Parts: sequence; C-alpha cells; structure tokens
Amino acid sequence: MSEQTQEQVGFRLWAASDPDLCAIITADDARITYGELFAEVNRICHGLRARGVTEGDTVAVVMDNSAALVAAYLAAMQSGIYLVTVNYHLTIPEIAYILEDSEAKVVLCSGRVEATVLAAARSGVEVYIDGPVDGPVDGPVDGAVDGTPGRARPMSELTGGMPATDPVRTPHGSLMMYTSGTTGRPKGVKRPLSGADADKGALTYVWLFNEFGMRREAFAAWLVSAPMYHSANITPAMGALNWGGTLVLMDGWTPEGFLRRVQERAISGTSMVPTHFHRLLHLPDDVRAAYDVSSLRYVLHGAAPCPVEVKRRILDWFGPVVYEYYGSTEVGTTIARPHEWLRHPGTVGRPASISTLKILDEDGNEVPPGETGIVYMRQGEDRVEYHNDPGKTEGARRDGLTTVWDVGHVDEDGFLYITGRAAELILVGGVNVYPAEIEGVLAGHEWIRDAGVVGRPDPDYGEVPVAHVVLTGAAPDVPSALAAIREHLAARLAAPKLPRRYLVHAELPRDPNGKLYKARLADTEEVSA
Repeated sequence: MSEQTQEQVGFRLWAASDPDLCAIITADDARITYGELFAEVNRICHGLRARGVTEGDTVAVVMDNSAALVAAYLAAMQSGIYLVTVNYHLTIPEIAYILEDSEAKVVLCSGRVEATVLAAARSGVEVYIDGPVDGPVDGPVDGAVDGTPGRARPMSELTGGMPATDPVRTPHGSLMMYTSGTTGRPKGVKRPLSGADADKGALTYVWLFNEFGMRREAFAAWLVSAPMYHSANITPAMGALNWGGTLVLMDGWTPEGFLRRVQERAISGTSMVPTHFHRLLHLPDDVRAAYDVSSLRYVLHGAAPCPVEVKRRILDWFGPVVYEYYGSTEVGTTIARPHEWLRHPGTVGRPASISTLKILDEDGNEVPPGETGIVYMRQGEDRVEYHNDPGKTEGARRDGLTTVWDVGHVDEDGFLYITGRAAELILVGGVNVYPAEIEGVLAGHEWIRDAGVVGRPDPDYGEVPVAHVVLTGAAPDVPSALAAIREHLAARLAAPKLPRRYLVHAELPRDPNGKLYKARLADTEEVSA
C-alpha cells in the first residue's frame, strides 16, 4: 500500500491511489480489489444512465450480502440517485408496495428472490439479477401484482459494454430507507439530495469515525455478518470502504459461524444487535473458548434494547471494545462508549456532537432529568420527510425535532435511557408497562434463550403482559422452569409488570437482524402456562 494520511476519506480516492488494495472478501472467500470494484461501480452508473435513470430517480435493490449490493450502493452515491434497500425476506405484496411507493425505475436482485421480485415489480420496471438467469417466465408468476409475465435480465446486460471509467458528473446520492412499519405500512425516509460531488459527499462518514473515536485500523477487516438492507449494517460497512478498509462478508448468521469468521479473518470490527450477543452467550463454554476474538477493536451495537446483564457478559468476553448507539433512520444518534456505559449501566449514551436530544411530554414541554417522556432528536440541521406522507412527517415533529415514538429519560449527566416504545405500551389497570423492561429481566435468567412480551386484553385490568419465551437446553421440565422464571421476575419487577401468562416456543419469529415480529406471536404455541 502506498503511504496515506488518515485524512484520506472516500472510496473513489482509495480506488485511484491503491487499486490493488483488497476491498471485499466475499462470503465464499473471493477477493475483490478497489480497482476491480470501482470499475464495476462505474459500469453500473453508465448502465443505469443508458436506461433512463437520471439524478433524483430511485433504484431499488433486493439483495443478500454480496459484492453486487456494495457496487450498487457505491454507484448510487456517485450518480445522484436514491437507493432503496429492500428486506429480501418480505412477501410479494410487501415488496410490491415499496417498489410502487418509491417509484423505483430499476430493481437489482439476488438469485434467491428472483421469482418474488418479478411478481412484485410493476409493469415497465426493469429487473436485473445478480447470478444465473433461469430464463423467461412461462406465464404469470403466482401472486404477480399485475398478472403479466416477466423476465429478469442478468446484471451483465446492464453493465456489458459500459465504460469502466468515471461518469462526467458524479453527484452524491442518498439512501431512502423504509421504516419497519410498526403501525401501518412502512414509509420511506427521504432527505434532500445535497448536490455535492461524490468525493465531498463521502466526507459525511467522518462524523462516524470521530464520534466513535475510530482509527483506520478499525476497518482493517470489517465483518458484515447481518443483512446490509438495514441501515445499522450498511452505514459502517460503507464507512469502512471510504477509509480504505476491507469488508469481510457473511451470508447467514450463526453464533459459531460468526466466531469462526472473526478468528479466521482476524476481524477488527463489526456491527451487531443484542440478539447476536444473547445467542453467543448461550454457546457451551468450551465452544466459546475455542475461538480467538482478541483481534476485535470495535463492536458497534444498537437497533434494540440490550439487557444490562447481557452487555456486561459480552464486555467481559470481548473486552472494552463494545460501543452502543441509539438512533434511527429518521433521527440523530447517541453513543455510549465502553467506559461510559460501565459508569452508567443501561444507558444508550449521550447525543453525538451533531445531534440534539430532548425528552418532551404529551404537550411538547421538555421534562426534567429522570422524568420519562417521548424522545425527540435531530442530526445537525437535518430535516427528513416521509416519502408520500406529509401528515406523518408533520405528526412526528415538534420544534424542528423528530420522534419515532420511543419513550425514555435522561439522567443528570445527560445520558439517555430507553424505556420502550409508545406504540407497545401496555396499560395495566392504569399503570404504564413497557415490554422492553420485562424482556430485559427475562433475558437475565439462565434458562431463557429468547423472549418477547406483548399485551393482551383483560376484563379486569384492560390489558396485561404476556411473555413468549424460548427455553435453553439446560432448562428442566416446562412447569419447573416457568415456576423459577416467575420467581425471578417477581423479585425484580412490580406486580403490574409481571406477565400473567407464559407461552413457550421452539423459536420466536425474528428477522436476520434480530427484529422480533411481535404481530406474529399468537396463542397457538406448543406449551403455555
């Protein structure tokens, strides 16, 4: 590698100065250099432009963790277009809604979801597949939104014959992420395009490096183990490429598979969620001890509340390299560095230097430290909007700040603690109960492998909490295990917070990024008590 200063930030700059530097190690261990990746990025840019995609237009990707997804992102960021990353686990109607709502002109997809995407894409939208093409569809795909036959084209048809050199113009693009849709359909979170050149736009990642106190060595081998359709994973991954790092990809997360990848590739950094921590901690001691994780320097985690005991045990194992953050596609960011979290257990951190945080009551008044309210934030002077939904945009704003309806409080030192989500509030006889608190206590029991809490109607109290749990292999018979778990909770939670019923599952419905699909929890479980 040539001599570089730490100030060099930007994928395009690294591709020009160090084209032989390894940019990606794929899930099957193929190596792709910065020069090779940049050439493909440019071919995608020219290919999209040749098919009528212009600045301000939208392209969607429904892809697994692959070099093609990385290239598509980088192409969007130097083409002045919006890129929508779609969860490839969604159903045909769900994907169809996002493609229609976002007005995507072109869709790029992985082979595993070819039929689903073809069925979801409206007439006139071109679909390109990363991988072999099975050929034309013989008649309508089952569930197709318009009932017309379709055909995916290979990515090579998009990029074939296109120049590997820079386009004449390289305006910076933007992600348009779709919210998870806790209430109603998901909405695209859209920011105005900056109009800046791609090289200047890449400097927005500097805040990530500075806020977490990262050095370039953090990205020497950055593991992407969870799906990049989620902003929590794609943001640091692309930050790595903008600082001359190497992305190491995984396609499908398992606890031991993660540890094996960390050891084999001397992983320096990664992004995780609490579900990953919980599953790692349930590995047998001898399996955990068999893998070397000492190469880890930065483990970023967020996306869901992390029980205090789980976080302590991970810090004991990984060392003081675990950085927690809170935020969303819409709002700003808080950060809890390892030493800060140890002094303030349970916090999700203080606002980043470019973020503003306020806790407001229902009337919009700021509440004092220690008092619970709705969390409102803003990143810099950012002003986001929900695509095609001005009513939701304005409804989530107060005094220039935005909320995603999380509930929490700050302490005297300004550290934020998340209590739960307003939408998940269970009102038990007039007492506010938040599932996240109960789930955190459940996760601390040695016989609980996974847990989720939801409210159910009750004739006396209006609503009561119901716990859905997965037991570990070490648990005794179900009645004995549940009796011990009830006792564990009774010693730690007030009476209104105690689940009135426990439902035992083999697994809980989670997406690969750890999000629990609470709407899918139903009273048809194997064992209940």
